[in-house]
Amino acid sequence: MQGAFPDLVAAAEARLPAGLVLDGELLAWDVEAGALSFEGLQRRSAARTRSASALAAKLPAFFLTFDVLQQGGRELLDLPYVERRARLEALFADHALTAPWTLCPMTTDPAQAREWLDSWTDVSGVEGIVVKPLTSRYMPGHRGAWIKVRRRDTTEAIIGATTGTLTRPQLLILGRHDQDGRLRAVGRTVPLRTEAARLVAEHLTAADTGHPWEGVTFAATWGSRDVLDVRLVRPDLVAEISADRAVDRGGVWRHPVRFKRLRLDVTVDDVPRFGEGPAAAAG
Repeated sequence: MQGAFPDLVAAAEARLPAGLVLDGELLAWDVEAGALSFEGLQRRSAARTRSASALAAKLPAFFLTFDVLQQGGRELLDLPYVERRARLEALFADHALTAPWTLCPMTTDPAQAREWLDSWTDVSGVEGIVVKPLTSRYMPGHRGAWIKVRRRDTTEAIIGATTGTLTRPQLLILGRHDQDGRLRAVGRTVPLRTEAARLVAEHLTAADTGHPWEGVTFAATWGSRDVLDVRLVRPDLVAEISADRAVDRGGVWRHPVRFKRLRLDVTVDDVPRFGEGPAAAAG
């Protein structure tokens, strides 16, 4: 990966001591958009050495540091989290580490954590908080007793297709109209519960010819080459959904959303437009 991130390599050589292993997350900042960009991170990860430096100027990389796993060549996995955190904070202070090295905030105050969950997740790309026991050791490859709490927003989208059958839909494929009136796919739901599937089936109608998604394939999961077997439906039903904050540019959800109910009281014109963000909702 180092060839794709020459800015981080240079920053590591200049600022980080030898024998250090950090746990964290790579982020890319889109300078033009002024926002975190998951798509930008994908572009940077796939960059070859020749284009990496040019991309670094447009999409600078940052390393958000969660934990320290080795220091001065000594493995720290068995130390309790509270001790590893103290070492991590001292590392940032002693070496005056600044961007691209960023220390993830931590608190033991539940009220502060709730404030972060409510307000900091307004930043696109920040999904929520992680709760870690102060006494926990670090277990590579296992979350253990850690709990990830994601912020979820309630909003609306248009049902454009389903898996399963029209009488027993399984997943809903959702869309929103862009500014030109085209129906753009924005995500899919988790499998519907039996009662919800029965309710949705009562209102589904098979698509007429000329559906905007004719010939379009939908990945079974994010980043997968497997495709869903879908049934196109008339895109005139609105679903109320609950979605987390993992959103790509334009409002495409990377994770499946949760179906809450049909909004038979609104029309597709009341649904937020593609690109208006996931938090907007019809009244």
